[in-house]
Amino acid sequence: MAGADKILRRVSRRIKLDTLIGLRWIAIGGQTASILVVWLWLGYPMPVAECFALTALSAWLNLFLKIRYASNLRLRDTPAALLLGYDTLQLGGLLYLTGGLQNPFAPLLIVPVIVSATALPLKHTMALGALTALVATLLWPFHLQLPWEPGAFVPLPSLYMAGVWIAILAASAFAAVYTFRVANEARKLAHALSATELVLEREHHLSELDGLAAAAAHELGTPLATIAVVAKELQKELGPDSPQEADVALLISQSRRCREILGRLTSLGTQSDWSHGRRGITHLLAEAIEPYADADVEITIRAEGNTGPEPRDRRNPAILYGIGNLIENAVDFARERVEIQASWNASNVAVEVSDDGPGFAPEIIDRIGEPYVTTRAPRDDRETPDHEAGGMGLGFFIAKTFLERSGARLRLSNRTPPETGAIVRITWPRAAYGAGSDQGMDAPNAPRFGTAEDRAYIPDEEKERLGAAEG
Repeated sequence: MAGADKILRRVSRRIKLDTLIGLRWIAIGGQTASILVVWLWLGYPMPVAECFALTALSAWLNLFLKIRYASNLRLRDTPAALLLGYDTLQLGGLLYLTGGLQNPFAPLLIVPVIVSATALPLKHTMALGALTALVATLLWPFHLQLPWEPGAFVPLPSLYMAGVWIAILAASAFAAVYTFRVANEARKLAHALSATELVLEREHHLSELDGLAAAAAHELGTPLATIAVVAKELQKELGPDSPQEADVALLISQSRRCREILGRLTSLGTQSDWSHGRRGITHLLAEAIEPYADADVEITIRAEGNTGPEPRDRRNPAILYGIGNLIENAVDFARERVEIQASWNASNVAVEVSDDGPGFAPEIIDRIGEPYVTTRAPRDDRETPDHEAGGMGLGFFIAKTFLERSGARLRLSNRTPPETGAIVRITWPRAAYGAGSDQGMDAPNAPRFGTAEDRAYIPDEEKERLGAAEG
């Protein structure tokens, strides 16, 4: 899952070439309109040919990129940054021809930085910000006259120009940082949700395999029943003194063993199955801790209820994965023991997972559950003073998402000093736990192969030949 998440993160961050081309066409349209308004409508003198040449250069670049490359091409980080750098230089050239920082359109220098912050890594955005700062610095002393009415132009004071320069740099830095943070959080959430869907799809696939196994078992039950009946008939015909008697007995015993295996496979797909139908919450917790039976920490389960029988629910892969992930984290960070307690009353069903490890870092305990937030050091690093390294990130986010989809609420806390350790409490409303489960699934009477019902599939001609031996 980590490899898939890395690929998703790398590919989804890349910006489409068509997006940059579209933004540049908007800039070309705005630049052209501004030049025409100042030159034709206002009648101000300006280097029109040079301005149109820079605008045409951008148009030719757009046409070249549109013809040369596919519009759905996603650019790598460096080529995208170079194209945005060109936009900064092209706009800087236009500003040089039209008054430099005195031009009211000078703040548009920060636009390429904002675009970079939404899609490119921080280092590329910082490089583009440095280029913007360099262009703004050069435009302060070096520029042509601002287009204005002849004889009516008033030079702006140097102190004012310094304020404009500082404003452009400050706006560029603030916009870049803010946009990068917001876009990065959105990307993290999108990647985490994608990984969550991949895990859920895998769990659903495993559940579907249960049904396929049951279907295969039903199909195999027919020929196996025939083999068992024929083997018993041969055993009667050969007699106890036959040299093949041991082989026939082995065939019968192995066929019986196969029927028992098929009976267990069948129970995976039947609604009346005990372990995969409605079962108590203690059975759920027992299955969740099974992968950690060999861990070097003690894991204990306790269950107590104030009212009514133990809550039961259908086997839910999402809930099993969510609780299993929390138990895995507790095992990783525990020093000696992990305690799991299930409780219920008339209104709620709760599961509490606690350990005796370092606990959650207080400064980020409120952020735990967000994607890629790490909290505690693993048990192997418990001697180190920094308990923020490693810990729960995407795994906890997935577990939290699965459990909340089932109607649960999660509450995180640390043990009261002098005790140490983390506590995760999962609470379902009693009406939500087990909602939607089929009724009548509490009796552990799973059907088995090898019954008269299975033998009904033996062809009629074989039944006539076998006669009473069929029973």
